[in-house]
Amino acid sequence: MDLTVTDMLHIDAIRAKPGFICDMDGVIYHGRRILPGVLEFVNWLQDSGKQFLFLTNSSEKTPTELSRKLQGMGLTVEPEHFYTSSQATADFVSTQSPGSSAFVIGDSGLMNALHSAGIRFTDKQPDYVIIGETPSYGYDSIRRAMNMVLGGARLIGTNPDVSGP
Repeated sequence: MDLTVTDMLHIDAIRAKPGFICDMDGVIYHGRRILPGVLEFVNWLQDSGKQFLFLTNSSEKTPTELSRKLQGMGLTVEPEHFYTSSQATADFVSTQSPGSSAFVIGDSGLMNALHSAGIRFTDKQPDYVIIGETPSYGYDSIRRAMNMVLGGARLIGTNPDVSGP
C-alpha cells in the first residue's frame, strides 16, 4: 500500500491523540463478529497506553456483560472501558435528583446502573418512569408506566431509536 504525505500526516495525528471514544455496534462488531482491523486497533490502544471508552446506546447489558460479549468474540476489553446509556441515565437522574425513585422497565444493565447510583425502585408514585431496552415489554407494565407519567412522574427513555435490530 502506497501512502501519501497527507496519509502519513493523518496517521501521525491519530497516533498523537491521548484517547479515543468509539461506538460499538457496527464499529467494533457486527452481530457476533469483530470487524476487520478492530483487534489490531484495540491492541494498539492497550499497548500504547491510550485512554479509550466504548460507548453504546444499548441499555440492556452491564459493562461486565459487554466485556464478556467481546471476550467471546476474541477481544479482551475490561469493563471500565464501557459506558452505556444505562450508566448515562443513572448519572443524569442521580445528579438531577439524588435519592429519587423510579419505576423501571428494562434489563439488567439498566437495573444495575440505577441501583448503583442510589435510585430506589418503586411502583408507588415514583419521581421517574425510566424505560430501557428489553425483549419483554408487556401491556401491563406500559399501561402502569403511562398512568404514572400522567400522575406526574418524569419520563426518561434510555434509547431514542425508533426501531432495533
